[in-house]
Amino acid sequence: MAQTPLISSFFISIMTYAINAEFYSSMDHMTGLIFSKREFISSFKHYIRAEETHVDKLKSCLQVFEKISGEIPADPEKHISNPLTAYKFVRKLRSAWKTLEEVAQMSPSKGFLDALPEKSQHFPGDKDIDGVALGLLRLQETYRLNPERMRGGGLPKLRTLEPPDPDESFHIATMAHQKHKTLLAFLWGQDALKQLDEGKTAVVTKKEVLYFLSPLAFQMGELPLALQLTEELLKLDPYDFSVLHYLTYYQKVMQSVQRWNETQPTARLDTVMADENRNTYEALCRGEANGMQMTPRRQRALSCRYSTGGGNPRLLYGPIKEEDEWDHPQITRYHNFLSDKEIDTIKRLSRAKLRRAMVLDKETGQKLASEDRVSKSAWLSEEEDPVISRVNQRIADIVGLDMQTAEMLQIANYGIGGQYEPHHDSKLANDTEFVTVGGRIATTLIYMTDVEVGGATVFPILGAALKPQKGSAVFWYNLLKNGKEDDRTLHAACPVFVGSKWVANKWIRARGQEFRRPCALAEVD
Repeated sequence: MAQTPLISSFFISIMTYAINAEFYSSMDHMTGLIFSKREFISSFKHYIRAEETHVDKLKSCLQVFEKISGEIPADPEKHISNPLTAYKFVRKLRSAWKTLEEVAQMSPSKGFLDALPEKSQHFPGDKDIDGVALGLLRLQETYRLNPERMRGGGLPKLRTLEPPDPDESFHIATMAHQKHKTLLAFLWGQDALKQLDEGKTAVVTKKEVLYFLSPLAFQMGELPLALQLTEELLKLDPYDFSVLHYLTYYQKVMQSVQRWNETQPTARLDTVMADENRNTYEALCRGEANGMQMTPRRQRALSCRYSTGGGNPRLLYGPIKEEDEWDHPQITRYHNFLSDKEIDTIKRLSRAKLRRAMVLDKETGQKLASEDRVSKSAWLSEEEDPVISRVNQRIADIVGLDMQTAEMLQIANYGIGGQYEPHHDSKLANDTEFVTVGGRIATTLIYMTDVEVGGATVFPILGAALKPQKGSAVFWYNLLKNGKEDDRTLHAACPVFVGSKWVANKWIRARGQEFRRPCALAEVD
């Protein structure tokens, strides 16, 4: 049937966005789902029209059969015993049956239904729903946001078209509970309960939500709240003996606490989050002053500009290092490092290759997907396009290192809440190439997009935060001149809140740099 190839051709066209049947870990693949939905609707309409045409043909066949049969004669045996009548009847019946077989073979249903299992791989699954929920939770933790603020669109540049309904809020709550994020689980469960109290319809019931919230309140040390929620639950079902058991238990604990301290204050839920320990990484992601202050002098020391215009690249001015106050590795930013055209080419080359970024399990040494690194990545070689060769040469020109042992250019696109938690580039478990090419002596990080909110590269030990700027590049050494790892280069990619983050990484190995960056015995460069 002509319609079947028409429908399946769409699914071939979206293969670029459907690799590995996981979408949430790449914003580019998530964007592709928008077009996938639109194209699928168009294809589905074609299928329905084909089915309607086919049904009309089947109705015509039915009319032929009804006409052949006519009224049942009073004496069927006598009627059919007439040779001419029998001949005409069998001939008409055979002709009608052949027509029916041909029409039945034209049905678009079989091809469509047979292809559904394969087609389903190119649309989001339960893993993607859970992945996006976990991304929301990461953003909440890092940027310290409550559900009310997120769902209300009260954040700058956060365009909330439709807030989560009670079922969606409850799903996020259960995901938080699975990840042992008790406070976030309670806040999202509380949001679901509030919406149910407002009369919003949902699959989840108020009883289910209260069952979920009551023990969470107890775990957080909120005994009065746990009692209140359990009493509300008992009102819904006075004969639920498990609820009666919990209520009795909470009352006994409450009495015990009161005996020790009648005036013991109860922590307010809206202050629990603010009282949590803040690590430097998350503080830097939020733009808070933590650790080393980024003074204007230090900011100047971090930056230099680089122009690709007018033929050969040229360094406009170099970084400034102030020894009296700048006691950490030199981190250099180069502006205008890549042109928009070069960026578009690199994205185009990498899209079909994007795969979920993996991390190494410290115990097994096996590569696995982890929420520590939510992105998809691809590797590009110089043979694929002259642009890759030019980028590699440009890196060599500005950093002055030999590129013979450098790794291929890695491209990464971050997903919903995409991040990469604090790590050292020089620490590679099971590095099979270490003996021949040495460790990663230096890193060049290239930003290929601006990011509206979040997505900064932060150095917790240094107290530095670099906001992505399209076309710019950042360079630093991972190893000291004595060959040891520089602990101060610990860095992380903050979760992307709003926008799509594309970066390219070039890791340069130590072998071949002996005369370009001479060794030294000093612990600190």
